Amino acid sequence: MTPRPPSNGPDPKKAAAKKATAKKGAGKKSSAKKNSTKRNSLKKASAKKTSAADQKAARETVTADTGTESTTPIATPTSAPISAPAPAPAPAPAPEIAISPALDAMDRDRLLHGTHHAPHSVLGAHPVPGGVAFRVFRPFALGVTVVTDGSTTELHDDGDGFFSGLLPLPDVPEYRLLVAYDGTVQDTEDAYRFLPALGDLDLHLIGEGRHEQLWQALGAEPMTHQGVTGTRFTVWAPNAQGVRVAGTFNFWDGTGAPMRSLGATGVWELFMPGIGEGELYKFEITRPDGSKTLRADPMARRTEVPPATSSIVTASHHEWDDAEWLAGRTEVPSHEAPFSVYEIHLASWRPGLTYRQLAEQLPAYVKDLGFTHVELMPVAEHPFGGSWGYQVTGFYAPTARLGTPDDFKFLVDALHQAGIGVLMDWVPAHFPRDDWALAEFDGRPLYEHEDPLRAAHPDWGTLEFDFGRREVRNFLVANAVYWCEEFHIDGLRVDAVASMLYLDYSREPGQWTPNEHGGRENLDAVAFLQEMNATVYRRVPGVVTIAEESTAWDGVTRPTDTGGLGFGFKWNMGWMHDSLDYMTHDPVHRRHHHGEMTFSMVYAYSENYVLPISHDEVVHGKRSLVSKMPGDWWQQRANLRAYLAFMWAHPGKQLLFMGQEFAQGAEWSETHGPDWWLLDPAYGAEADHRGVRDLVRDLNTVYRHTPSLWQLDTTPAGFQWVTGDAAEDNVFAFLRYDTDGSPLLAVSNFSPVVRHDYRLGVPDDTPAWHETLNTDTAVYGGSDVTNPDPIKPEPTAWHGRAASIRLTLPPLAAVWLRPA
Repeated sequence: MTPRPPSNGPDPKKAAAKKATAKKGAGKKSSAKKNSTKRNSLKKASAKKTSAADQKAARETVTADTGTESTTPIATPTSAPISAPAPAPAPAPAPEIAISPALDAMDRDRLLHGTHHAPHSVLGAHPVPGGVAFRVFRPFALGVTVVTDGSTTELHDDGDGFFSGLLPLPDVPEYRLLVAYDGTVQDTEDAYRFLPALGDLDLHLIGEGRHEQLWQALGAEPMTHQGVTGTRFTVWAPNAQGVRVAGTFNFWDGTGAPMRSLGATGVWELFMPGIGEGELYKFEITRPDGSKTLRADPMARRTEVPPATSSIVTASHHEWDDAEWLAGRTEVPSHEAPFSVYEIHLASWRPGLTYRQLAEQLPAYVKDLGFTHVELMPVAEHPFGGSWGYQVTGFYAPTARLGTPDDFKFLVDALHQAGIGVLMDWVPAHFPRDDWALAEFDGRPLYEHEDPLRAAHPDWGTLEFDFGRREVRNFLVANAVYWCEEFHIDGLRVDAVASMLYLDYSREPGQWTPNEHGGRENLDAVAFLQEMNATVYRRVPGVVTIAEESTAWDGVTRPTDTGGLGFGFKWNMGWMHDSLDYMTHDPVHRRHHHGEMTFSMVYAYSENYVLPISHDEVVHGKRSLVSKMPGDWWQQRANLRAYLAFMWAHPGKQLLFMGQEFAQGAEWSETHGPDWWLLDPAYGAEADHRGVRDLVRDLNTVYRHTPSLWQLDTTPAGFQWVTGDAAEDNVFAFLRYDTDGSPLLAVSNFSPVVRHDYRLGVPDDTPAWHETLNTDTAVYGGSDVTNPDPIKPEPTAWHGRAASIRLTLPPLAAVWLRPA
């Protein structure tokens, strides 16, 4: 007797037919409709008695038309006596049933409304019972076809831009998509078949707020991922319900480009194959309340030219040629080296010039004048040119007004090759409220403080950063590193430090809350500045950071390990205000303000100082530097020349804003820049404006070659008063020393009279003194009262010294003398 299969097992002939059908259809197109037709035809197979061959086929793996495999035990002959009952066969498991590949209603709704946090989990190709489900979301597409190893399968149109299909495949294959639109077919990779293009270490560092090269993890990064070229988009938006990428590549409709959330870090990611440099993009963010906002990338490394606001996918191709400069800048600390700075607003220095055109003119001009550094007013992208760059929206992008990021690198490279350091204004204190930028970026306060009183800057209508949030600190610290590492910037002048340090800055009582100790210090900002300085100095040897800090905060330039803020220099705002106030008075009244010129030496060594005559002093009705001076035109220029020489000799480094080097009479305006026509000889510039410019050149030349003017700038041993109390004469005289003890004698006469045989005490070990620089010489436009011959000391005690010399002091002038 031949045993039969159990009544609840599969029909062997039907199983064999299914197996044959599956093998035959593996290399052909399949669709949901064809699969349905196969299932209907197989149901009509007759259930006949099995033969021995049928039993053998039934023992083999049964492959259903869905592509899944199952094994069913078949009863076999037994050798037991006929009288013994055969063992009861075990029940066979039910064969797997193919599922519908279409998305369920909830996933469809979340994708359509931009609130899906894990689109890769439902889109793309996924193994399912019955084979591999393909799901594609392409709004406005007429059809989608999957191409696998030469075979093509048209997906079912599920409506609303969704397409799906179930292919009888054992594993997810390599595949591409053919997406048909009206009049065109796009052959493309499926963005939802890729693993995350951001590593676990990156996510860990972002979560810790310690990713020092954050720009390499967030933003738009052209790359090759899993063998495919494209761009990885990443953005930090922890409060968002969903984030999508919109750009020129999808006609600014991000519906079909949802990003995935990478967990608790708040980072969203999407690798988009085929997207390369030059594409414009933004992030479409679904806020917690369900509304949507289109935002520029906070980490964008290139932007459109304002007023356009899109971010641009970019990669650098600049090849640097400044290795010699970078190696040399670490040889001597900045506070022990010559440091003379020319401050520039790039867009108006020569209006209309691009970065590359500036590279042809600016290095030669600055080198001719002898400045060691340029300081660029903010270069980072900003929407309103009238802010001069101090209201930044693109912290990682050089302004597109003058060219590309590589064009800016070309300018920095050219300056370095000319032997000129590059400082840059950096603005981490605040940012504007533009609704396409950082303000409430993902629907809630994110970069700004959640407390409205802490967030709103009372003076500028902007928002202050939340320095207590680790991700925000990371954003800013990495930004400081970014400019130094990627653009070879030699130093950062940090704007508005005082507004960061004090909780009550420009706030009335009741508008601020004390810190945990009951004080007014912003402890979060202190910690941020310390971290920024420590990180920059550690990562980028040879750079310097400079604080614009206008209060008496203790330890701005003290190292962080001793409780200081860690800056390299601090702007000496007290010296600037006091000295300019003195100079604005008529000489007859200056004796009443004499202390304003000497008070700076009371605190000169409390910090490492830069003496700044910056753009802030020559705008908004303050008048240009020469126009601040009293008297007629000759006296104004004479006062200016004397003041500049006093400044260059005073302990501390120097900074002078463009246009002041040739006595521009008008205030600076960003719309037209310096009045270069004043240097034209046709306007009498030889004796007037060119004379002042020639003096600045000579001040820098003598300065750079005289270590006593800079080597001990931050040490009391480098300075001695000769006379600081000659108020009735309007005279100041002091000695500067270098490490070898070599002196320079600086004498300033801020009265309009010639003082003959003016006696000054000097060291008695110097045989003679030689006039090195005199601001009254005719070549500078002065009256040419000079001391042409060597001046020998006399054994007459004066000013507490055993020897003295007698000088002729020219009117409204300064004289520098060195040992002959």
